Amino acid sequence: MTWINKEVERREELRNVPMPTELHPIVAEKRDELIERAAAQGITIVITEGFRSVEEQDELYARGRTAEGNIVTNAKGGESYHNYGLAIDFALQPESGNVIWDMDYDGNNNGKSDWMEVVETAKDLGFDWGGDWHHFRDYPHLQMDFGLSFSELQKGERPNGN
Repeated sequence: MTWINKEVERREELRNVPMPTELHPIVAEKRDELIERAAAQGITIVITEGFRSVEEQDELYARGRTAEGNIVTNAKGGESYHNYGLAIDFALQPESGNVIWDMDYDGNNNGKSDWMEVVETAKDLGFDWGGDWHHFRDYPHLQMDFGLSFSELQKGERPNGN
Protein backbone atom coordinates (compact mmCIF):
# COMPACT_ATOMS: atom_id res chain seq x y z
CA MET A 1 0.00 0.00 0.00
CA THR A 2 1.41 3.40 -0.95
CA TRP A 3 1.81 6.29 1.45
CA ILE A 4 -1.00 8.16 -0.32
CA ASN A 5 -3.39 5.22 0.04
CA LYS A 6 -2.52 4.92 3.73
CA GLU A 7 -3.16 8.63 4.24
CA VAL A 8 -6.52 8.46 2.45
CA GLU A 9 -7.48 5.44 4.58
CA ARG A 10 -6.38 7.24 7.76
CA ARG A 11 -8.42 10.34 6.88
CA GLU A 12 -11.47 8.17 6.22
CA GLU A 13 -11.05 6.47 9.61
CA LEU A 14 -10.71 9.85 11.35
CA ARG A 15 -13.85 11.15 9.63
CA ASN A 16 -15.80 8.38 11.39
CA VAL A 17 -14.44 9.09 14.88
CA PRO A 18 -17.38 10.12 17.07
CA MET A 19 -17.42 13.33 19.07
CA PRO A 20 -16.67 12.86 22.77
CA THR A 21 -19.63 12.86 25.17
CA GLU A 22 -17.80 13.56 28.42
CA LEU A 23 -14.59 14.95 29.85
CA HIS A 24 -11.40 13.20 28.79
CA PRO A 25 -10.36 10.85 31.64
CA ILE A 26 -7.11 12.73 32.30
CA VAL A 27 -8.90 16.09 32.38
CA ALA A 28 -11.49 14.64 34.80
CA GLU A 29 -8.72 13.25 37.01
CA LYS A 30 -6.85 16.58 37.05
CA ARG A 31 -10.12 18.46 37.71
CA ASP A 32 -10.68 16.34 40.82
CA GLU A 33 -7.09 16.83 41.91
CA LEU A 34 -7.45 20.60 41.43
CA ILE A 35 -10.53 20.65 43.67
CA GLU A 36 -8.66 18.66 46.34
CA ARG A 37 -5.51 20.78 46.20
CA ALA A 38 -7.51 24.00 46.36
CA ALA A 39 -9.41 22.68 49.40
CA ALA A 40 -6.09 21.86 51.07
CA GLN A 41 -5.22 25.55 50.64
CA GLY A 42 -8.50 26.59 52.23
CA ILE A 43 -10.13 27.44 48.89
CA THR A 44 -13.41 25.97 47.73
CA ILE A 45 -13.93 25.96 43.97
CA VAL A 46 -16.91 25.01 41.87
CA ILE A 47 -16.58 23.63 38.37
CA THR A 48 -19.15 25.66 36.46
CA GLU A 49 -18.58 24.00 33.07
CA GLY A 50 -16.98 20.83 31.81
CA PHE A 51 -17.88 18.90 28.69
CA ARG A 52 -20.22 20.85 26.44
CA SER A 53 -21.91 19.42 23.33
CA VAL A 54 -21.65 21.13 19.96
CA GLU A 55 -25.35 22.00 20.22
CA GLU A 56 -24.86 23.60 23.66
CA GLN A 57 -21.89 25.52 22.27
CA ASP A 58 -23.98 26.84 19.39
CA GLU A 59 -26.65 27.98 21.88
CA LEU A 60 -24.01 29.87 23.89
CA TYR A 61 -22.59 31.39 20.70
CA ALA A 62 -26.06 32.64 19.72
CA ARG A 63 -26.39 34.68 22.94
CA GLY A 64 -26.06 38.35 22.17
CA ARG A 65 -26.16 37.60 18.47
CA THR A 66 -29.37 35.86 17.38
CA ALA A 67 -30.67 35.14 20.91
CA GLU A 68 -31.25 37.42 23.88
CA GLY A 69 -28.47 38.05 26.36
CA ASN A 70 -24.86 39.12 26.34
CA ILE A 71 -22.14 37.60 24.19
CA VAL A 72 -20.42 34.97 26.33
CA THR A 73 -18.21 33.18 23.81
CA ASN A 74 -16.54 33.68 20.47
CA ALA A 75 -16.49 29.93 19.79
CA LYS A 76 -19.08 28.21 17.63
CA GLY A 77 -19.88 24.53 18.06
CA GLY A 78 -16.78 22.43 17.41
CA GLU A 79 -14.48 25.41 18.07
CA SER A 80 -14.22 25.03 21.86
CA TYR A 81 -12.05 22.57 23.76
CA HIS A 82 -15.15 22.03 25.94
CA ASN A 83 -16.71 20.25 22.93
CA TYR A 84 -13.91 17.68 22.99
CA GLY A 85 -13.95 17.13 26.76
CA LEU A 86 -10.66 18.96 27.19
CA ALA A 87 -11.71 22.06 29.17
CA ILE A 88 -13.33 23.13 32.41
CA ASP A 89 -14.39 26.47 33.88
CA PHE A 90 -14.25 27.26 37.58
CA ALA A 91 -15.42 29.79 40.13
CA LEU A 92 -14.74 30.37 43.82
CA GLN A 93 -17.23 29.53 46.54
CA PRO A 94 -16.67 31.45 49.78
CA GLU A 95 -18.23 30.36 53.08
CA SER A 96 -21.35 32.39 52.24
CA GLY A 97 -22.11 29.73 49.65
CA ASN A 98 -22.40 32.16 46.75
CA VAL A 99 -20.37 31.40 43.63
CA ILE A 100 -18.06 34.30 42.73
CA TRP A 101 -15.65 35.20 39.94
CA ASP A 102 -13.68 37.72 42.02
CA MET A 103 -10.03 37.50 41.04
CA ASP A 104 -8.95 39.61 44.04
CA TYR A 105 -10.81 37.65 46.73
CA ASP A 106 -8.58 36.26 49.52
CA GLY A 107 -10.87 34.00 51.49
CA ASN A 108 -8.06 32.00 53.07
CA ASN A 109 -6.49 35.27 54.29
CA ASN A 110 -2.94 34.46 53.23
CA GLY A 111 -2.36 37.72 51.37
CA LYS A 112 -2.72 36.07 47.95
CA SER A 113 -5.61 36.05 45.51
CA ASP A 114 -7.47 32.74 45.85
CA TRP A 115 -8.15 32.88 42.11
CA MET A 116 -4.47 33.08 41.24
CA GLU A 117 -3.64 30.34 43.74
CA VAL A 118 -6.09 28.06 41.91
CA VAL A 119 -4.62 29.09 38.54
CA GLU A 120 -1.09 28.33 39.77
CA THR A 121 -2.19 24.91 41.00
CA ALA A 122 -4.02 24.23 37.73
CA LYS A 123 -0.90 25.06 35.73
CA ASP A 124 1.12 22.73 37.96
CA LEU A 125 -1.37 20.00 37.04
CA GLY A 126 -0.86 20.64 33.31
CA PHE A 127 -3.77 22.94 32.49
CA ASP A 128 -3.42 25.98 30.26
CA TRP A 129 -5.22 29.07 31.58
CA GLY A 130 -7.50 31.23 29.43
CA GLY A 131 -6.26 34.30 31.32
CA ASP A 132 -2.91 33.92 29.53
CA TRP A 133 -4.49 34.27 26.10
CA HIS A 134 -3.68 37.46 24.21
CA HIS A 135 -6.72 37.90 21.92
CA PHE A 136 -9.59 36.95 24.25
CA ARG A 137 -8.90 36.41 27.92
CA ASP A 138 -11.17 33.80 29.49
CA TYR A 139 -10.29 33.91 33.18
CA PRO A 140 -12.41 30.97 34.45
CA HIS A 141 -11.21 28.68 31.62
CA LEU A 142 -8.70 25.83 32.03
CA GLN A 143 -7.85 23.38 29.27
CA MET A 144 -5.56 20.55 28.25
CA ASP A 145 -5.19 20.41 24.48
CA PHE A 146 -2.66 17.55 24.42
CA GLY A 147 -0.93 19.34 21.56
CA LEU A 148 -3.99 19.10 19.29
CA SER A 149 -5.38 22.06 17.37
CA PHE A 150 -9.07 22.62 16.61
CA SER A 151 -8.38 21.61 13.03
CA GLU A 152 -6.95 18.27 14.14
CA LEU A 153 -9.80 17.68 16.60
CA GLN A 154 -12.40 18.58 13.97
CA LYS A 155 -10.80 16.06 11.59
CA GLY A 156 -11.18 13.32 14.23
CA GLU A 157 -7.84 13.31 16.03
CA ARG A 158 -8.20 12.54 19.73
CA PRO A 159 -5.75 12.51 22.64
CA ASN A 160 -4.62 9.12 23.92
CA GLY A 161 -6.75 7.67 26.67
CA ASN A 162 -10.08 8.67 25.11
